[in-house]
Amino acid sequence: MKPPPRGFVPAEAAALLASAPHRLMFFAGAASVLLSMIWWACVLLIQARGGTVATPLPPAWLHAALAQYGMLPPFIFGFLLTVFPRWLAQPALSRRHYVPVFAGVMGGYLLSLVGTIGPAPLLALGFSAILAGWLFGLYQLSGVLRRSGRRDLHALSCLAALSVGAIGVALFGGSLWGLLPPASAWFSGRMAALLFLLPVYFTVCHRMIPFFSGVIVGPAYRAFRPVWSLPAVWALLVTHVALDASGYLGWLWPVDGALAVLFALHALRWQPWLCRRPGLLLVLHLAFAWLPLAFALFALQSAGFALYGQDYWGRAPLHALTIGFFGSMLVAMVTRVSQGHSGRPLEMAPVAWFAFAGVQLVAVLRIAAQWLPSAPVWMAVAAFGWLLAFLPWVVRYTLIYWRPRVDGNPG
Repeated sequence: MKPPPRGFVPAEAAALLASAPHRLMFFAGAASVLLSMIWWACVLLIQARGGTVATPLPPAWLHAALAQYGMLPPFIFGFLLTVFPRWLAQPALSRRHYVPVFAGVMGGYLLSLVGTIGPAPLLALGFSAILAGWLFGLYQLSGVLRRSGRRDLHALSCLAALSVGAIGVALFGGSLWGLLPPASAWFSGRMAALLFLLPVYFTVCHRMIPFFSGVIVGPAYRAFRPVWSLPAVWALLVTHVALDASGYLGWLWPVDGALAVLFALHALRWQPWLCRRPGLLLVLHLAFAWLPLAFALFALQSAGFALYGQDYWGRAPLHALTIGFFGSMLVAMVTRVSQGHSGRPLEMAPVAWFAFAGVQLVAVLRIAAQWLPSAPVWMAVAAFGWLLAFLPWVVRYTLIYWRPRVDGNPG
């Protein structure tokens, strides 16, 4: 007699989830994508109705910290803990190398989120846990590079960005504990996008977009991966943050203009017109197109300060970067890794197209909200739009992370 099919076994499912770093960390990131924006959408809705939200620090500062140090890092660690050994021809990392990263980063994020609406000490404890998991992950990645004996430019750039991110988490946590002034938390939020997230994103794009494009297009594709552009981007970003922190807002336009030109050069030299099929390749190029646009807006914003002493753009350039570029590239890269590492075809599923299209609409709406009547209402609508765009995508891929590969291979 044939035995009945086995049901859901929690211990086996948990073991499968922890069987690869991308499974565990992408699961954490997917949950954070929704949790972070549920909290922020509720804050914006209360503010739009004329209410106030009591938090240990200004809600906008907390939103920036939770999104940049809590929501996106699980995806970054999941990706890098998976690809670093491959980049550097080293053995794959085992559970003892990445499960503590998940425990610290995700556990700390959940504590921090509760701390925004509950006991304030939980917020400080949460960022301390995030820092502990972060440093452990940084140590593991550094070990892979050290054992390889190589000086891989992309690996070094990612490690430098993660090190800056750890400093940002420490600054924010130090402010929460009262060890540092509130200005430290403000600066932590300002540096996160440009000295942590953007260098990681651009470094991965610099390595992977020409590679993926060349594999698909074939001999007709001419890869563009200049060695000089990574240090050039780093130098310009450090200059931007230094000028911004020093109050020289009217002097940012030459730096931001140079970054816009540099990113546009890469976007064009990567020949997107040759990369319209398959969809997974197309969305990488479409997502990258937000980057030169964002820095063109930053340059216009700074030029307005220089000419008129006023800011006409508000947070529009920042959200072109964070929602437009970071959000779009998140969908593109995570979908590709999740499809490939689950043994599925490298294609954009309908929910992935829905998420990608939704992020484009949310980015445009959040940028336009700066000038629309009842701006706080439209900002709240954009936040709820993010939830709507990501919900089906999160459901699909979190279920995949709990299941075996469809091709029967390990991982």
